[in-house]
Order: sequence, then structure tokens, then C-alpha cells
Amino acid sequence: MLTHQRETAIVERVQETGSVTVEELSRLLEVSGTTIRRDLERLELAGSLRRVHGGATLAETADDELTDHDPDAAEKRVIAVATAGLIQDGDVVLLDIGHTTLAVARLLRDRPVTIVTNNLWILRVLGDDPACTLILLGGAVGSKPGTVSGPLTEQMLALIHADVAVISSGGIRPDGSVVTDLNQEAGIKHRMRRAADRSILVATSLKFPGEGAYRIASLDDFDTIVTTPGSGAATLEAAARGGTTIVLAE
Repeated sequence: MLTHQRETAIVERVQETGSVTVEELSRLLEVSGTTIRRDLERLELAGSLRRVHGGATLAETADDELTDHDPDAAEKRVIAVATAGLIQDGDVVLLDIGHTTLAVARLLRDRPVTIVTNNLWILRVLGDDPACTLILLGGAVGSKPGTVSGPLTEQMLALIHADVAVISSGGIRPDGSVVTDLNQEAGIKHRMRRAADRSILVATSLKFPGEGAYRIASLDDFDTIVTTPGSGAATLEAAARGGTTIVLAE
């Protein structure tokens, strides 16, 4: 069992039972207690659980940007799985800010890919992964915790040529406009998309129409949209007619 598979199993177990012990996980996953403790350390850094003496419990959610206890958390997980499946070993991948892209990063552990990101939380997830190469974009700490943006970020993006960019948004309007709520984020997202050969927009059903006053791009500008069934059907049908591939994750 690979590291990310163990971690997924551990998180699911904690969510089911509320708490687990190292001994229980070691027996369940058939690995040593030392391996489980290392897994728990990474998962705690990623905000997925809280370590306690001899095991772990559910993560504390207050002021924790890494927890996915929100209305569309389940959608984000299935979208992340589908998106990770579109990424090939050896790819250079631009990962945007957001919980969904963070979930994608978790699924890219143990894979030989190069990750370029302005999402500081991804450092906590992939910083110790020997299989992937992690490149952090420079810049000023953004108005959203755990992000960097600004002129320095844009200058670094001008030097990047990626195979694929995974972009999130604040909303998708019925006319196909992809928007965000911060002007500085709109510029970074736009440049990320332009810096990659392929671009993937990840969006849960709550993003239709979502919110945001600053335009990133049009749905037609993306090669692929990964979402869930029932999300903005008319909007997605129009994008599909324009040549964009629609992936419905379940």
C-alpha cells in the first residue's frame, strides 16, 4: 500500500470512529508503528487530524485553513481523485490555491511529478515527499492565509512552462465567465492557465454561480472542467459545444 493510500485509509478511519490508536492502525494497515507515527505527523501537518498520545483524533476546525469541513467537502474529494487521474507521471503541474487543489496535491504523493504552486499549504503535504519535485512561487503573503501573490509571483510564472495547470475559482457565471473575489488572484490564475499546455478547472456545484467580481477566463479557455453531476448543466453543455472536455466525478 502506497503512502497516500494509507493516509486516505487513516483519515477515513478517524472520521468514522472519532479516534484511533497507533496499534489499531498498525494492525489494520499491516505496517509498523513507526510508519504509522510518520503518517500521523504528515496528516497533522496537513490539518487532516490531530495527534494525541498513542494515536489521533479528529482535527480541530477553528481557524484551520487545511480542514475540509465545509458544505462541498465530499465533492472536493471526488473531484480531486478525478483530477489526479488526468495527471501523468513526469508532468510539470501548476497547482492553484484552494482546498480542492490541496486535495489533488495529497493524491500526488509518491508520484514522480514536478509541482509548481503558490499554495503554501502544499509545502506541508509534499515538502518531505522524495518522489516529487516541489517548486514554490515567490511573492508576498496573500490576503488569504497560506498563499503568495503579487508582481514577484507573476514574474516567476513567466519563467514556467508546465504540462498542466489545475485552477480553482470563486464562481462560474451562466454565461461561462470564471470569476474570483480578489483582483490579485485573478491575475495569478490567468497567468497559470497561460503557462501550461493543458488547463483544468476544478469546481464543485456551489461554484455555479458562486461569487466573485474579477474575471479569470471563460470556460472555453479551459481544456477540461472537472465537476460533479448536476452542476450548472446548461453552462457546461455550452462549454462542451465549444470543445471543452467535461469530466463528471462521482
